[in-house]
Amino acid sequence: MFESDFVQYVVYFCAAATAIIIAEGGYLLMATTAGNRKAVNRRMKLQTDKEITQKDAYVQLRKERRLDQKQSGTTLGRKLVQLHSQTAMKMPLAKFSLITTMLAALIGTTIGFYSGKLQIGLGIGAVLMLVIPFMILRFKRKRRHKQFGAQLPEALELITRGLRAGHPVPIAFAMVAREMPDPIGTEFGILSDEITYGANTVQAMQNLYDRVGHEDLPLFVTAVSIQSTTGGSLREILDGLSKVIRDRAKLRRKIKAISV
Repeated sequence: MFESDFVQYVVYFCAAATAIIIAEGGYLLMATTAGNRKAVNRRMKLQTDKEITQKDAYVQLRKERRLDQKQSGTTLGRKLVQLHSQTAMKMPLAKFSLITTMLAALIGTTIGFYSGKLQIGLGIGAVLMLVIPFMILRFKRKRRHKQFGAQLPEALELITRGLRAGHPVPIAFAMVAREMPDPIGTEFGILSDEITYGANTVQAMQNLYDRVGHEDLPLFVTAVSIQSTTGGSLREILDGLSKVIRDRAKLRRKIKAISV
């Protein structure tokens, strides 16, 4: 009897705590999303709404994405940090982990309570503590990759127009950061800032791929790297690359339509 009452109280506590944390996280997410609609992208919003300098915005974005921290810990922990960074989730990883842990504990305890096998429920909860964060982050990354991939050809065309007008490569990158919405606007903003504050173009491009992880980015990184080392017309290379990426996207859609 005592054990049953104790488990019931644990279930109620976990449910209440999880509801509060999820509600707060949902509120922050909705508020941030609504606010972002007023600006071209998040990087521009930080500079206009908070009236901070370009460098301060760059530092804040790096801090949110944990880009200024050395990767340490277990392989699983590093993978979780990388996924969190690639989703560009503004909720801190510690808070996100707390929410998913509470959710997993609630599910596991509920299963144990209603099945009458508390040990099994706790075991399921422990497994879910590892599974749920990765499932959510993979889903969010996949959705962001879809948006990024749809924007990439347009961004390459904008860079090409900038180069055709006589602008250097960093200025052409900055045009994308200034004129395009998220996710690509902020990502190219960070890329442009890295070049401005001392990184070479090739390294900044590699950082862009590590930060985003989209499968089409290696083509872009390779094209810029080749042009930087061997010369040649980057404008012509990007013109061809934009067409290749569009054709790949069309092919993927055709394959998906056939396989359904």
